[in-house]
Amino acid sequence: MASRLTYLKRILLIITTTITSILTLTTALATLSGIAHAAPLKAAFVYVGPANHVGWSYAHDQGRQAIDEHFGGKVETSYVEFVPEGRSSRETLQKLADENDIIFTTSMGYMVSSAHIARQNPDVKFEHATGDRSSVNLANYATRAYEPRYLAGYIAGKMSRSNKIGYVAAHAIPEVIRGINAFTLGVKAANPNAEVLLEWTKSWYAPEKAASLANKLIDQGADVMTHHTDSPAVAEVAEKRQTYVISYHADMSSFAPEYHLASVIHDWAPYYVKRIEALLNNNWQSGSEWTGMKESTSRLVHLSRKIPADVLQDVEQLQRQITEGKKQVFAGPITNHRGRTRVRQGQALDDEALHRMNWYVQGVKGSLLFF
Repeated sequence: MASRLTYLKRILLIITTTITSILTLTTALATLSGIAHAAPLKAAFVYVGPANHVGWSYAHDQGRQAIDEHFGGKVETSYVEFVPEGRSSRETLQKLADENDIIFTTSMGYMVSSAHIARQNPDVKFEHATGDRSSVNLANYATRAYEPRYLAGYIAGKMSRSNKIGYVAAHAIPEVIRGINAFTLGVKAANPNAEVLLEWTKSWYAPEKAASLANKLIDQGADVMTHHTDSPAVAEVAEKRQTYVISYHADMSSFAPEYHLASVIHDWAPYYVKRIEALLNNNWQSGSEWTGMKESTSRLVHLSRKIPADVLQDVEQLQRQITEGKKQVFAGPITNHRGRTRVRQGQALDDEALHRMNWYVQGVKGSLLFF
């Protein structure tokens, strides 16, 4: 009887020890799971210019900050400024890939390097702005800024008295050329006698050079200015020279309070929040997204009271037609700057043609760069 009792005690001890071990292991696993769940997703942004100086990079950083506000401690964001484009960016991208779950590269010149580093880091997600390359872990995105650019051109054409409108641009890539052409088409629709005088900084962020070229164009008779550069330099010069200005990338009305007519802006926040949400929910997928005025990701804002009421009505009607799909900015007939037909009546450029645009519409004058 005693030996049987001892045996039962041993069995009970084994059962108790096993249950205790299981409970301990379950607690440990739950703790580890909690730690893993609590660890924030890390997202990095790569900028070609400054994050805190109103312009292109600034607009992207507003989107980054929207992620912080929306997700709180679930997501940890960071950014790197003034990253050189081309192969020079690869070292930075690789360092970020070692430390982050997703990387947003926000300039055309990062496209090839983003594709290269994405291939070498299959567990990291990459998103590239304004390019057209994609892979299983590389997506691309852009705004149809050429739509509000057309409206901006229409305003410029109506407001010009000299029939000369100045345009300071950075690099002759398709994105910039689309903007120049759309703006010029809007100018010509409003004022067939007007022309767009074009100058190049050959740098995204070069405030001093942009200012110098703005002064040059105003000296040549331009009475309305616009730009595709990563700073408010053109707006500041326009205000000093008492010349109307339409800004780009972000609202720059504060830099030209008397002579600012409007700003074409990008709103990246909805896209960035959506993509981070997808990654958190484990349903991120590669793709290509190109949105515009219909989705309010690119739009014309802060229109001046100096714009006549009838012009504002025209702009409102044109905007409605574009957002409803009743009007396409690049619908024919369109001729190039040499007078040759590029888009026939009844036809319109598709997205593929817009992505590789390397020609200039009639009405663009000045220092033209080509691929």
